[in-house]
Amino acid sequence: MPSDDRRARRNVIVLVAAQAILGAQMSVIFIVGGLAGQILAPNPCIATLPLSMIVLGSALTARPLARFMQDRGRRAGFLLAVLAGGLGAGLAAWGLSAGSFWLFMAGSLLTGIYMSAQGFYRFAATDLASEDYAPRAISWVMAGGLAAAIIGPAVVRATDGLTAVPFLAAYLAVIGLNALGPFLFAFLDSPKPAPAEAGAEAGRPLAELLRQPQIAVAMICGMVAYALMNLVMTSTPLAVVGCGFGPTDAANIVSAHVLAMFAPSFFTGHLIARFGAERIVAAGLLLLALAGATALSGVELSHFFATLILLGMGWNFGYIGATTMLSRAHAPEERGRVQGLNDAVVFGGVFLASLSSGGLMNCSGGSVVAGWNAVNLAMLPFLVLAGGALIWLMLRPREA
Repeated sequence: MPSDDRRARRNVIVLVAAQAILGAQMSVIFIVGGLAGQILAPNPCIATLPLSMIVLGSALTARPLARFMQDRGRRAGFLLAVLAGGLGAGLAAWGLSAGSFWLFMAGSLLTGIYMSAQGFYRFAATDLASEDYAPRAISWVMAGGLAAAIIGPAVVRATDGLTAVPFLAAYLAVIGLNALGPFLFAFLDSPKPAPAEAGAEAGRPLAELLRQPQIAVAMICGMVAYALMNLVMTSTPLAVVGCGFGPTDAANIVSAHVLAMFAPSFFTGHLIARFGAERIVAAGLLLLALAGATALSGVELSHFFATLILLGMGWNFGYIGATTMLSRAHAPEERGRVQGLNDAVVFGGVFLASLSSGGLMNCSGGSVVAGWNAVNLAMLPFLVLAGGALIWLMLRPREA
């Protein structure tokens, strides 16, 4: 085993733990955030706006956070993010105690800084990895999300009813999760980048990087995979309950979806190594299209389960594959600007999807089924965009 891969494997262990433990806060917040917003919001139409603010905060801070890590190192960036996550949870808890929707919104915006940093765990896994090990490193770190999806709901159940103010204990628990960050990242072997020498190459300008086909296509595919997953997932509980099923059914469907999002990560890296990242992204886009087709074919529980499972698997293949494509397309000194712009684009798309989902579901046609169909039909142009870009990349001659 190469020396660099020994260091990379140690980092993967740390990052998997961070994804599982620190990442659990996102499960907690996305479970209770909308319910808390419903209590605090002056208008029920904006009850889920705090969740969109988290994504907006992530999109706005992705580029500056990437630049900060390029200059100061991964550990410094991740520590800054857990500080922001703790402060955001504290501000949200204050908003709950004071009955202030706007304080709660401000806390959500700060939480977006942590969410942005969590997105960089997958890139940090490749910093010291060989080209062969990199896709497996990304895949294992993403697999840590499966544990986060179990820990987060367990925290919500354990804190339910502990305080007179609903959900206050959950946000206090999130502060505690962030407090574990410095202990975890003390074990991260990610050296601070050496300062550039006078006259040294600083990498290609951003405009030139974006003209590189593999970078542009990876960004498009990553954004489409994540945004479409969010678009459909956000509307699913509304559609399930609106079609006459119970909240427990909706919860079971979302649980199956989360399992499908992260469980394939145990072998996605091996598939990428064998078949290539572009083919795995193509498989992901095909699975997303099958999810939309399944949703349009009926509204029985079996249709919802199949749709959300296909949606989760499509996200996994599309997002991990696109991340691998991107990680191979730039030099080390370019990683800050490329990775930062990528995540700004990805979470910008997710933000727009999260805002659009409720509007399509509630304001398209006169029935729940019409709204659900509108959500899934909205996937089509974006799948055509990503699929067309990927086919163009795969058919163009390879550069020497």
